Amino acid sequence: MFTGIVEELGEVTAIERLADASRFRLRGPVVTEGAKHGDSIAVNGVCLTVVETENGEFTADVMQETLKRSSLGALEPGSRVNLERPMALGGRLGGHLVQGHVDGTGTILDRTPSEHWEIVKVSLPAELARYVVEKGSITVDGVSLTVVDAAADHFTISLIPTTLALTTLGTKQAGDPVNLEVDVLAKYVERLLAAGVDPLTAKETDR
Repeated sequence: MFTGIVEELGEVTAIERLADASRFRLRGPVVTEGAKHGDSIAVNGVCLTVVETENGEFTADVMQETLKRSSLGALEPGSRVNLERPMALGGRLGGHLVQGHVDGTGTILDRTPSEHWEIVKVSLPAELARYVVEKGSITVDGVSLTVVDAAADHFTISLIPTTLALTTLGTKQAGDPVNLEVDVLAKYVERLLAAGVDPLTAKETDR
């Protein structure tokens, strides 16, 4: 489980393309500190399993399903990426609950700069629109953000200087793909309601 608070702006150093997968090597001295085989690290919001670490870099195998459902397949050596380690139980939840399971991809449609922040418009797949609401939370390339406006086919987010400087969202341009993860709590509530269960009053035996 992650929080969507990016710890480090890392870099793809190598990619080995295989028949049905890819092996990524990424540089991230902060997130690899103390990391070992089997640990999880979120890369642009995608939860990946560490295969090995060495000299501030780690490798991860990315299956075809992940390449198909996320924008990781568009990365090349030299690409910058957002990195985050899993949250520690008992720590502060700075963003919102993020699983690192990408629900789909969107595209940067427009950027509107202002003096102290920047408004970014992102396309929204039709199947995810019902989970995105004004003032709700969404994860864009692993960054926990608050939705400014939500429409049927797009949403907008407001990026502060810190986010622009310390994540890849500061350099994304119109036409660039981004990974999207909606709030998992909304999906659980939808599932309960579809089953005729009121999540506010249901007993454990009803679920």
